Amino acid sequence: MTTRIGVVADSHCPEFMPQLPEAALAALRGVDMIVHAGDVNGASTLEELEKIAPVYAVRGDHDSALGLLPRSRELTVDGMNIVVVHGNRSRLIEEPQTLAWTLSLGYFHPHAGLPGALRRRFPRAKVIVFGHTHRPFIGTVGGTLLFNPGGLYQWNPETARRRLTQGPGWFEWCWLQFARHLRSYPRQSVGILEIEGARVQPSVIEL
Repeated sequence: MTTRIGVVADSHCPEFMPQLPEAALAALRGVDMIVHAGDVNGASTLEELEKIAPVYAVRGDHDSALGLLPRSRELTVDGMNIVVVHGNRSRLIEEPQTLAWTLSLGYFHPHAGLPGALRRRFPRAKVIVFGHTHRPFIGTVGGTLLFNPGGLYQWNPETARRRLTQGPGWFEWCWLQFARHLRSYPRQSVGILEIEGARVQPSVIEL
């Protein structure tokens, strides 16, 4: 028997978008459970996903309103150990990379060391699901599958211009002056993990 897990990260809803895209909900219908790797942003987002399947979510750095969510979860699905974590690290590590990504207009891909750091943090996990980067990742580190479904919300020129109309603070306003000129950015996406016995098959669905 195959167990299908829907994987979502970085929905930022309703912070940056008022509702979940219908294409995302359609892609998740029929799964046995959903994991959300943080930056959920609102309880209404979890309620919408729970209409599809049971949801197991963790807290990201934009989830101050969801303080009861754990920083990480360890799930056992059909005997397979799965860790779910957002993936944000110290600002000393992240802010220089975010600056480089912004100034490069999206061509620099930050957080290259994150999969290895998560593998060292959770050495016994068979699968580690993470978010935070808004960029899909499928790779194996030390025998552990690292899977990021990409961001359900994505920064691009259109979303940056829309955010500018919402009265951001001065620091974010300055950042958005660069973000509205981004040239390289991924599409919105969700993921699926299919587990059958000792086999796990990840896939990313672009919306």
